[in-house]
Amino acid sequence: MSLYTAGPRSGLWRLAEHDDAFGAPYWAHLWGGGLALARHVLDNPTLVSGRRVLDLGAGSGIVGIAAAKAGASAVVSADVDPYAMVAIELNAEANAVSVETRLGDLSTEPLLDFDIVLVGDLFYDEVLAARITAFLDRCLASGVLSLIGDPCRAYLPRSRLRLLAEYPGPDFSTLTLDQGSTNSVFLFERDAPNP
Repeated sequence: MSLYTAGPRSGLWRLAEHDDAFGAPYWAHLWGGGLALARHVLDNPTLVSGRRVLDLGAGSGIVGIAAAKAGASAVVSADVDPYAMVAIELNAEANAVSVETRLGDLSTEPLLDFDIVLVGDLFYDEVLAARITAFLDRCLASGVLSLIGDPCRAYLPRSRLRLLAEYPGPDFSTLTLDQGSTNSVFLFERDAPNP
C-alpha cells in the first residue's frame, strides 16, 4: 500500500499557516492500531470480502483501503476532520481503490447498513472510548461484526474483547520506535452474563 504521510518536507505546515482550524494532523501519521488492523484484514480477506465495511475514525484511510483491497463490496471511511477526508481520497486514489468518505461522528447517528465495523486507535480518551463502546454495542445488537485495532490503551474495553492477533510495531502516539512493542486486533463481544 502507498500512503501520503507527514514528514519534514510534506508541506503540511503550509496548511497550518493558512487555516486557524487546521489542528494536529493526526491523519497524516500511521498509528499502531490502524496498521495492525489493516494488516489483519489483508492477511484475512474473508473477514471483509463481499461485505459492506465502515472504517470508523478513519484518519488516513489505511484500514478502509485495506478492506477495499481485500475485496469488500463497499467501504465507507468516516472521520470528524475535513482534512482527513482529503487524505483518505488521495490515499485511496494512490492505491487504485474506491472508498466513500463520510465527514462526521457516525457513532452518534443512527446505524447505517454495514456488515462489519473496523475501529483503529479510538480508545485514547475516556469520553470518546465510552461513546465508541456504546456505538459498538448498538452494532452488536444489530448483528454487525466489530473489530478493533489498538496498542492496548488505557480506555480500551478489555473485558469485552477477544484477542485475534498481535503485530510488532510502534504506536505513533507514543512517539517511540521501541523494539518489542505490539499492536493488537480484537473482536468486540457481548458482556459476560452475571453469575
